Amino acid sequence: MPAQIPLPLQSRPRLGRADFIVGPPNSAAVTYIDAWPSWQGPAVAIYGPTGSGKSHLAGVWAERAGAATVEAAVLTEAVLAGHAPLAVENADSTPLSNQAEAALFALLERGQTLLFTGHDRPGEWPARLPDLKSRFTALLAFPIWSPDDALLAGLARKLFADRQLTVPDAVIEHMVRSLERAPGAIRDFVARADAEALARKRPINIGLIRELLAKGA
Repeated sequence: MPAQIPLPLQSRPRLGRADFIVGPPNSAAVTYIDAWPSWQGPAVAIYGPTGSGKSHLAGVWAERAGAATVEAAVLTEAVLAGHAPLAVENADSTPLSNQAEAALFALLERGQTLLFTGHDRPGEWPARLPDLKSRFTALLAFPIWSPDDALLAGLARKLFADRQLTVPDAVIEHMVRSLERAPGAIRDFVARADAEALARKRPINIGLIRELLAKGA
């Protein structure tokens, strides 16, 4: 299938459950999220690098569970007024304030339903409160990224589709072989390829990809 000429349309990521790319590296996390509300306990964590889909999956769960979403860094005692499920993003942001740490510990202590996201496994999350550190370490946790070719290709394909672009499989395979094996690298390269193709009125094909790679993309 020939590559589609890019159009100057705003990219709007598709963030539904059907749009989440499932593969062996993240299937355990997805299976557990899909099992809601039949969870083994009230709190769980998913962790992985930037761009790996943590917020996408947390958003899927939040919509299903009727949960609010809050950044851990701005968490305050105000969230303790309700008892609804809560998605706490970037729990290993540093430094968390004393107020945020106290609020997180209070949420865990009272057994509120929580979904945490972070970059590292919970046992490595920083915490000044020893009791909060122990709670983090004890969390049931699932990694959401360990890149393989299929998942990298699926991510690239989705990112192009979000931009309303159809790119040949051969182009995507070349990208996967050539770029850093990290979701952020794939995301940045897709954005650059789209912008370059639009500016030069060219399709996204092997020739364009090779030129961008040669420039150190």
